[in-house]
Amino acid sequence: MEEIERQKALVCADEPERHHFLDELSNDERDLLESYWPLWARREQLPPAGDWHLWLICAGRGFGKTRAGAEWVRHVAEEDPNARIALVTRSIVEARAVMVEGESGLLACHPYEEAPEFEPSLRRLTWPNGAQATLYSASEPESLRGPQHGYAWCDEIAKWDNSAERAIKAWDNLQMGLRLGECPRVLATSTPRAVPIMRRLMEQEKEPGVIVTRGSTYDNAEHLPAGFIRTIRGQYARTALGRQELDGVLLNDIEGALWSRSLLEKCREPFSVEPCARVVVGVDPPASARGDACGIVVCALTPDGQGKVLADASVLRPSPERWARAVASTALHWNADRVVAEANQGGAMVESVLRAADCQMPIRLVHASRGKSARAEPVAALYEAGRVKHVGQFPKLEDEMCGVMAGGTYEGPGRSPDRADALVWALTELMLGPNLRPRVRTIGD
Repeated sequence: MEEIERQKALVCADEPERHHFLDELSNDERDLLESYWPLWARREQLPPAGDWHLWLICAGRGFGKTRAGAEWVRHVAEEDPNARIALVTRSIVEARAVMVEGESGLLACHPYEEAPEFEPSLRRLTWPNGAQATLYSASEPESLRGPQHGYAWCDEIAKWDNSAERAIKAWDNLQMGLRLGECPRVLATSTPRAVPIMRRLMEQEKEPGVIVTRGSTYDNAEHLPAGFIRTIRGQYARTALGRQELDGVLLNDIEGALWSRSLLEKCREPFSVEPCARVVVGVDPPASARGDACGIVVCALTPDGQGKVLADASVLRPSPERWARAVASTALHWNADRVVAEANQGGAMVESVLRAADCQMPIRLVHASRGKSARAEPVAALYEAGRVKHVGQFPKLEDEMCGVMAGGTYEGPGRSPDRADALVWALTELMLGPNLRPRVRTIGD
């Protein structure tokens, strides 16, 4: 107890006092000091003061969210022998790999003699004083129906499974089970994404007992490799992806856009096991080698009529030979049935360039007789109807899609939505061809 009081005094001390204090410590005392989190944590990584029931850390990658969560759970367990803690993330595998056994997880942040015993078969950690934590998968909301807890750490909530509202159901079931103790508390840590559960929590920010901590990757630059910081700053500093993943900003939808980020999140799935009846590569060639990107997007159609966006293989400011080779290799890799390319800028030369790059599959040249918005609206309607899924994440493509406006303008990154155009051509070929356009069925059809 005396050591803890000395550690607390060190936290409040100025630099000369700290050096003097450290010089007087034995090796054992220094080892103990290394595990005293309040000494090393940044202020925003420490629990808020006062009475709160929800603490949301919404910050960029590398901010130190996992370490903050693990240290908070450690503090709760050490202070309350009766604590029953829920550890919830997208899957049990991720809960074990990140929250428990990860570099910043629970086992790593404890001194060896104070570490909890982890029983993987029971999904349970037990501390020497009797406190317990149990792992849960947000993809199985019903597993949270029934168990009672006094505390919970929910990690990467923006990654929770949104299909069939699983994320919201898991959150609601968890809240209804937080009925142990006098002041149940939840810590939620996540990089922001425009998913329903994240929006819901952010909307509670001004409610009593809700604390939101924001931060960026750069806040933790002192503990990250300098080369990593230089690389990500150079590649993503001025992009929408960078604002979200590095600065920790929840991106808002543009009013009047044909696609919203929340819509795209609803249409996302981590992988697809369904067979593909057809695969098409959509191409939006650049006007010149010094022009915009060449949009190259791979889409597929399943036997039951579901559209799938499989890959964004677009290339920036390529020469005709380079983008043609990229199209040919992409089509070969995905075993595409056809390449659909816009020919407004190059006419028949587009096909000639592709053939010269050894593109063997059928090529269909399409001409834009209507504006980008008019072409995109029927495809956006397919998304609204739940008929298109994104298999994985395509940040640059999705940034462009969310900038295509219903009025015909474009308010996304770059001068033109080249990737979005390529997607529109591919999905139009697969799902809105002459014999595939939706029609209103009447009774008796």
